[in-house]
Amino acid sequence: MVTHAQLAAKLLKDAATFFRTIGTQNPPLKIQMDESADVFEQVAALVEQNPTGIIEE
Repeated sequence: MVTHAQLAAKLLKDAATFFRTIGTQNPPLKIQMDESADVFEQVAALVEQNPTGIIEE
């Protein structure tokens, strides 16, 4: 059985992979796509490490 947090982390990682693929296929967008992928991977890590954590502003 998969938790909501595990599913969310997987979807975020899949999105990061998508962004990296787009960047590879379209060099003018590579930097922007890699930055987006990095953000999605960071959020996936947050969800995995502390699913109910709070982000301080």
